[in-house]
Amino acid sequence: MRHRMYVAVGLALMTAALAGCSPEDSAQAPEPVAAVVQEPAMDSAAVEETGEVAGLVWAIPTTWERANDRPMRVATYRTPAATGDSEGGEVAVFHFGPTQGGTVEANVERWFAQFDPEDGQPIREVAEREELEIAGLAVTQVRTRGTYNAAAGPMAPRADIRPGYALIGAIVEGPEGAVFFKFTGPEATVEEQAGAFHALLESLQPR
Repeated sequence: MRHRMYVAVGLALMTAALAGCSPEDSAQAPEPVAAVVQEPAMDSAAVEETGEVAGLVWAIPTTWERANDRPMRVATYRTPAATGDSEGGEVAVFHFGPTQGGTVEANVERWFAQFDPEDGQPIREVAEREELEIAGLAVTQVRTRGTYNAAAGPMAPRADIRPGYALIGAIVEGPEGAVFFKFTGPEATVEEQAGAFHALLESLQPR
């Protein structure tokens, strides 16, 4: 009698346990699905554009704007104006061919001759010149400031006179001839954008 009572109690407990379980509880839980994270689209405005001529390539600073094509120029870039300046700067790029455009010395002299120092000093006392090597390329860099004769050419009359201007120029002796980078503008603007100009020079690579 006691044995039958134990069996009955056991069957009752098993029945209650099975009643409390659902098929979902007995099935194996699915593995969690990893969330898919999409990479943000690249902002095209943050990607540097490049310029190229005569076997050389360079990165254009992102704050500069390309200007319309001009005769005799590979490219022209406009830089932002410094606070207080009425206009921004201009970076002109020239290439005249493997044996054209004159010597480095002739071009340095011509650039310096376009400026009259504000205080009447000889141009040589305010002008600077430095010889560099960038990516295996010989680079002559010059700087000066004063009243700029922004005439169209070396023989043009002094009709476009701009006081308070500055110049940073670079002549790069590339694999297919010299490439000239001439940055002119109000002195404060040129000083403010000097780092961007130097970054362009540092980015130069033979193609």
